Amino acid sequence: MPHTMTDAILDAAEITEKIRPVPQQRIMDKLDEYMSRLDYPAVERHLLYWLAEAKAGHDLRGELMLRNEMVGHYRKTGEREKAHESADEALRLITLLGFEGSVSEATADVNIATACHSFGEYDRALPLFEKAKAIYERTPDLPPALLGGLYNNMGLTEAALGHYAESQALYDRAMDVMSAVPRGALERAVTCLNRADCIAAEAGMEAGESRIFALLDEASDLLDTPDLPRDGYYAYVCDHCAPSFDHYGYFLAAEDLRGRAREIYERT
Repeated sequence: MPHTMTDAILDAAEITEKIRPVPQQRIMDKLDEYMSRLDYPAVERHLLYWLAEAKAGHDLRGELMLRNEMVGHYRKTGEREKAHESADEALRLITLLGFEGSVSEATADVNIATACHSFGEYDRALPLFEKAKAIYERTPDLPPALLGGLYNNMGLTEAALGHYAESQALYDRAMDVMSAVPRGALERAVTCLNRADCIAAEAGMEAGESRIFALLDEASDLLDTPDLPRDGYYAYVCDHCAPSFDHYGYFLAAEDLRGRAREIYERT
């Protein structure tokens, strides 16, 4: 332990000189490649390898990026304890880096809140979404996709807690924001399906039928947007949306979406 301020400054300078940043863009490109094939074991190996490299290179920013990705990965694979372990580490790194109140903290909060929601921890998720929302909405020139994603995911948690009006208000904002985003049609399709679920939960299927079916038709049209790249992310969204179409009896539409996803996965 350093005994004086001078010792502390010298130690910090020495650590800074030893930092070996991990190649974040290369890591993300490879991660996208694995995800396009839904190769979750390869995703985990990739993230763990580079996490070890970031730690060995004293690269806290790299560690934070990797921990954020690990939260999302373990959410998708349903590994609650691993997701929470990475979430705790991400929050610790935000404090170490002095990122409290920053977009970096808000992004981590959204990732963690989304994971909490997927594990049914709605009361834990909502305050994290609220904190992220406050940061995002006061940040000038924030990429609209970040805000749209927040509104969509926070809307799910509000609906799960029975706050239907709050949920629909967030979906309104998501639709507005994502209308100006490249490939935003995909997120808007997801929002339409989220809205349908919210109506069904609040009003019931019989009372909400006409509105629900209109939203399903709108989602189908958005997924058919001609200029959307038919890539791994498109396949992921099709797979994600198919069960909703099944749930409401749109069986042919659901099978068509699964077929689109399979075709993309097979060629990648």
